[in-house]
Amino acid sequence: MLDPRPIAYVIGLLILGLGLSMIAPALVDAAHGSANWRAFALSGVISVFFGGAAVLACREGRSAGLTIQQTFLLTTLSWLALPLFGALPFVFGAPNARFVDAFFEAMSGMTTTGSTVFTGLERMPPGVLLWRGLLQWYGGLGIIIFAVAFLPALKVGGMQLFKAEAFDTLGKILPRAAEIAQSIGWVYLALTLMCLLAYAAAGMSTLDATVHAMTTLATGGFSNTDSSFASYGAASEYIASLFMILAALPFIRFVQIAGGAPRPLLEDPQVRAFLGVVAVSVAVLTLYLFIDNDGVTEEPFRKSLFNAVSIISGTGYASADYTTWGAFPVTLIFILGFVGGCSGSTVCSAKIFRYQVLFAAAYAQVRRLQSPHGVFTPRFGGRPIEPEVISSVMSFLFFFFLIFGVFSVILSMIGLAPITAISGAATALANIGPGLGPEIGPAGNFAGLPDSAKWVLSAAMLIGRLELLSVLVLFTRAFWRG
Repeated sequence: MLDPRPIAYVIGLLILGLGLSMIAPALVDAAHGSANWRAFALSGVISVFFGGAAVLACREGRSAGLTIQQTFLLTTLSWLALPLFGALPFVFGAPNARFVDAFFEAMSGMTTTGSTVFTGLERMPPGVLLWRGLLQWYGGLGIIIFAVAFLPALKVGGMQLFKAEAFDTLGKILPRAAEIAQSIGWVYLALTLMCLLAYAAAGMSTLDATVHAMTTLATGGFSNTDSSFASYGAASEYIASLFMILAALPFIRFVQIAGGAPRPLLEDPQVRAFLGVVAVSVAVLTLYLFIDNDGVTEEPFRKSLFNAVSIISGTGYASADYTTWGAFPVTLIFILGFVGGCSGSTVCSAKIFRYQVLFAAAYAQVRRLQSPHGVFTPRFGGRPIEPEVISSVMSFLFFFFLIFGVFSVILSMIGLAPITAISGAATALANIGPGLGPEIGPAGNFAGLPDSAKWVLSAAMLIGRLELLSVLVLFTRAFWRG
């Protein structure tokens, strides 16, 4: 029988930590003379009470190991509970925020999607802006730990390919999670501080630099203005582009670099493939804009670099309305959203390594057709790819595009325009942020969507963030039979 105590204990700890962290935006609001600090104080008390109660009631479960069944359940429930409590400051403090909007914003934050239903961000209390940044920063760190610690052991979507570099967490959830959080967390924090200082040097205010540093490293995309990076200078775009690329690389490689071993990063096949896709995409977009603008200037390169990196990394910042660039750039940018970054980063979507595995398997199959008696083994980084990994990757990609189609149909049934339904499903499932079209494109937001569409998109964000199968397995009869 499933023992819920270890699950409730860990979730209680997370909620307790979330509640305590509400002190920071409360202090910021108080320092700026905003009465909104009361919303954070009330939300913090509620979160600490429920989180602390769960910890005290289930403390006997802290020494118990987690089974695979419990780990799957813990993962999904954590990403449901944290947005639920993370939405409280929006409910109590954000102007005109109904619960559906508050939950959508919090889910978008924790899953580092970046879609927003809030308008007039420039007039928001500073504590609310900081809280949006913190939600994405927490979500980015959480997903790295989840990807490195749990997914390889759970064999979700071909992640067992990286099991040798992961930690043996099953049965040792708390000490191992703390070990991973400590090693990766310091790197995550260091990169965030470097990004913050760079933004400040480029002219951003302290609040803007802090929030954008957190949402850049989390590849989340929440901004402090409705126009996103169009409100800032060229230097800020280059800084954001650099750190978005860094955030899309495997963080375990940065830990190795800190330990004096840079070679693994340079030799990582998914890193080389990701950087290659970015370089080609930026070159093609830049050339297209050069020709279209009938002149060679720096701006087309900067806009191409920033917006292409923003979409492929799933950050979702925008420095221009790229939907006005023409059919070809829009199509290319839409496709980039399905690519994603590297495993073990803050990026979501399908991720580059799965396409590498798929292409390696397809190439081996073509070789077999050419030489029926030959032995051709798909390889990744020089290592043979096990059939189980190939099957897992193909299953993931099948479900990814199947679920994308299902959500597109559901949103169209709700009454959304085709471009809004399709791009909305894509951006939620791949955790990108902006969609396409005048309503949810880079120049719009999700505020005008029906409530039912916001709930559907919130579910898509959750499923996409947790690698699909780790959520879908909960709906099978075999899972609950143990």
